[in-house]
Amino acid sequence: MDKLDFSLLKEIALMDSIPTGAYNIRKNGDSAGRFSTESIRIENKTDGKNGIDINIRSNTKGETVHIPVIITESGHRETVYNDFYIGDNCDVTIMAGCGIHNCGDSESRHDGVHTFYIGKNSVVRYAEKHYGGGDGNGTNIMNPETVVYVGEGSTIQMDTVQIKGIDSTARKTKIVVGKDGSAIINEKLLTHGSQYAESDMDLVLEGENSNGRIISRSVAQDSSKQVFRPVVVGKSPCFGHIRCDSILMNNATISSVPALDAQHTDAQLIHEAAIGKIAGDQLLKLMTLGLTEEEAEEKILEGFLGE
Repeated sequence: MDKLDFSLLKEIALMDSIPTGAYNIRKNGDSAGRFSTESIRIENKTDGKNGIDINIRSNTKGETVHIPVIITESGHRETVYNDFYIGDNCDVTIMAGCGIHNCGDSESRHDGVHTFYIGKNSVVRYAEKHYGGGDGNGTNIMNPETVVYVGEGSTIQMDTVQIKGIDSTARKTKIVVGKDGSAIINEKLLTHGSQYAESDMDLVLEGENSNGRIISRSVAQDSSKQVFRPVVVGKSPCFGHIRCDSILMNNATISSVPALDAQHTDAQLIHEAAIGKIAGDQLLKLMTLGLTEEEAEEKILEGFLGE
């Protein structure tokens, strides 16, 4: 692990050194380090697929597992399957993410497929950040696919972030929530240049008294393009909420195509969406404090994506 590796790890997983607790670091398709604890076991998959199985024992509380991926070889492409088996009565944090540093002319690509099986009465916090860098002409592509099955009385909070550097991404998320379960999805996305991003989210409220929220904040700059397709399906007495807020700049385009599908008379489903440019009075207020227009825009975007 060198200085570049740790700079990527810090960007995507707040790691400036090897973490305490369980971890698996993947670099250019190979393992760059792994450690399991008594409560969290990380093992290679045995079904022929490329990836790992993470088993978290019931009643595990207060532990964090890091599973970042970094790519520093231009032209490296991979599809990785990671399965999480989380027992009952757990309270854990999972730090994931992928960082690409591409200094060549080839396409570097990571397609990560994550599946979560969460037991009863557990709390899972999942953070995933995608970042791209490098001074080459090659492209950085990431296509994450996440499937979550939330057990009775359990909660998952997903925080996904993509801030610059990814030329193309197709994000797919599906969460099925059981009885008395809860799911909160926070997505933050920034595109610039000619980048393209699409995000499909399916939140299925299957169990009685389940609830879920999709909260999306995005900024599209230059000539980039974003497409959002959030869907909430209510199959029982439940509560579902979609909120999408986007800032549009320059010649960029944003398309938001939400859907609410109520399949039970006691399903309560809500959608809110707003797309617009930065308000002129916000810019003016900051510029009167001495900021340039560009500095004022950056300050507003920082606050918008940081909320």
